[in-house]
Amino acid sequence: MKVVIHGVTVGYTDQGNGTPLVFIHAFPLSKSMWQPQVDALKDTYRVITIDLGGHGESDIVLWNDSLDHYAKHVIQLLDHLGIAQAVFVGLSMGGYTLFSIYRHYANRVQAMVLADTRAQADSEEGKAGRRSMAELAFSDGAPAIADLMLPKLLTPSTMEHHSEIVEQVRQMILHTSTAGIVVDLVAMAARPDSTELLPTITCPTLVIVGEDDQATPVAESENIAQRIPGATLVKIPQAGHLSNVEQPAAFNQAMRSFLEQNGR
Repeated sequence: MKVVIHGVTVGYTDQGNGTPLVFIHAFPLSKSMWQPQVDALKDTYRVITIDLGGHGESDIVLWNDSLDHYAKHVIQLLDHLGIAQAVFVGLSMGGYTLFSIYRHYANRVQAMVLADTRAQADSEEGKAGRRSMAELAFSDGAPAIADLMLPKLLTPSTMEHHSEIVEQVRQMILHTSTAGIVVDLVAMAARPDSTELLPTITCPTLVIVGEDDQATPVAESENIAQRIPGATLVKIPQAGHLSNVEQPAAFNQAMRSFLEQNGR
């Protein structure tokens, strides 16, 4: 589905009934990465996925180069759908966006799931890496970003033995505009440190991480879970950065248990 909000086309899906679950995707992917969760949860919950600007079916907004803008776009979609509060799920860049949502719109957050993400801002080395990747995207386009990112997103086992998953993720990257990739990188490099935000989070929180995540290692998720009061940490075996894609059954079970325990 698509809707025009403040002159910008936004791609999204909205399926099922019940407590709204809002899924925010990783860099440099799209709402399609959440299909295993949509399929598993739409019979019990109202499952909403969104394409951030320049991804999937959403227009690129070139000047919206901060995660606060991404957060605002998510909230604007919920306003359009008449949803006052929801459970938010963010993986990697989606997690960074979720921190921004909580910082500015905490009253909209019933509960949150932070998957394969980190609270710290980029180091100078990290910012330099994003700058280098933006230059690569500008010069060689999305195919070069796909070649660079796939080994960071998926485990070596998946890369070797599950070509269908590799191709699925590659196609998501190839359908992300070069401008969208560059804007993402600028926004992530500029994001604030969220470490001090963690102890102020009062909603139920689940932290999920793939045990073999190289992009945001387990220690990052342990740090988040330790600092958020009452947070639950689930480590998923045989999963890398895209834990929801590589081990969807385990990811979905962790979500179901969390939602049921918190009366959602």
